[in-house]
Amino acid sequence: MNYIKFVDVTNRDGVQTSRLGLAKLQKTIINLMLNEMGITQSEFGFPTTKHELNYLNGNLELVERGVINKTKLSGWMRAIKKDVIESFRNVPKLQYINMSQSTSEQMINGKYQGKKTPKDVLNDTLEALNEAISQNARIIGVNAEDASRSNLDYLIEYARESKRYGASRFRYCDTLGFDDPQTAYNRIYSIAKEAQIDIELHFHNDLGMATACSVMGARAAIDAGVDAWINTAINGMGERAGNADLVSCILAITKSSGFKDKYRIDPQIDISKAWKLAKYTSYAFGVPIPMNQVAVGANAFAHESGIHADGALKDRRNYELYDYEELGRGEPEIIETGRMITVGEYGGIKGFRNVFHGLELEFHDEAEARNILELARYANVHTQQPLVDSELRFIYFYPDIAAKIMTVDPYYSPSGALKERMERLEQIAGSRIV
Repeated sequence: MNYIKFVDVTNRDGVQTSRLGLAKLQKTIINLMLNEMGITQSEFGFPTTKHELNYLNGNLELVERGVINKTKLSGWMRAIKKDVIESFRNVPKLQYINMSQSTSEQMINGKYQGKKTPKDVLNDTLEALNEAISQNARIIGVNAEDASRSNLDYLIEYARESKRYGASRFRYCDTLGFDDPQTAYNRIYSIAKEAQIDIELHFHNDLGMATACSVMGARAAIDAGVDAWINTAINGMGERAGNADLVSCILAITKSSGFKDKYRIDPQIDISKAWKLAKYTSYAFGVPIPMNQVAVGANAFAHESGIHADGALKDRRNYELYDYEELGRGEPEIIETGRMITVGEYGGIKGFRNVFHGLELEFHDEAEARNILELARYANVHTQQPLVDSELRFIYFYPDIAAKIMTVDPYYSPSGALKERMERLEQIAGSRIV
């Protein structure tokens, strides 16, 4: 039996949203919440990017400790040998990876400017695959960027050859949101049927069809006899108009007339964690959840018109397709309107102890309290937002990992003109001292 599984890309594609981003602590909390929800995989970052390294290695330590035990953490890189070598040198415990190459005529010509042919792209990918296998990568996904505008026969060859060289999955990337659901189904069915390799579905929302294309692509993969892996982002975050929304895709498969009881998702997924995850991600990005957002928007279960209100009160099934309790909604939320003590970069020990007492977390001695306080101060500098309960709890229970992921060692090795300029400045400063 084949399943539809999920690779959430919030911490890789979502953070590429222009003018937005996440602190490494926030990315870590999202990984923990994805794990709590049972999401199959999190594409958690870029192992060739220097400022990611402490965060990536720190999160893999959480895996080793059994803290992240359901969600696999995977890194993204270009499908070229040197990126693979650098990735495993930077993040030695990496086991799951996705490697990407542009496959459309538009991008091969437009990005490589005639320096590469489709054959070169395939050869680069196969060479990168060989290197990844030699580095003991456990699961390797091969990505076709701009697949929706790529030649179908070439994609089939690309997928088939990648599988022959050891790839576990083929990622069909609708990089510009170009596909419609029926076209997505037809193309992905052909690739899956011919290559017999698990298919990842990566759709952008430029035309508002990312969720529809994702679930139809998943249906195509299952119908062709392989597993489907839908790429999603929490609250639909991502470049331009965003990626397919995680909760929308799960509900489309489990609740819609054409999918319910016919196609199966990863059985470890717990949709009751959706509300908590969506709220935290909204806070971390600083982007409010649209009131009409599927399942988690303020109006998702709101009724005003007389006919609708009357019907919903008589029987919720009259106007609600699924229950808000299924999503973890419905519990009252306490909002403090009187005195409030918060933890920040200038907080003191008394207020800090008060906040942690409210979380029912106690310190064994003064030294422990002051150590955690100092980390909390750094965390506030790191996020530039008031720290929330999940962040404070993480710092309390995993202070060493918290310290690691919040530490960024700037890569600074001046060369060329910059090196000459800095040497001149040093000479000027030295002459003034003399």
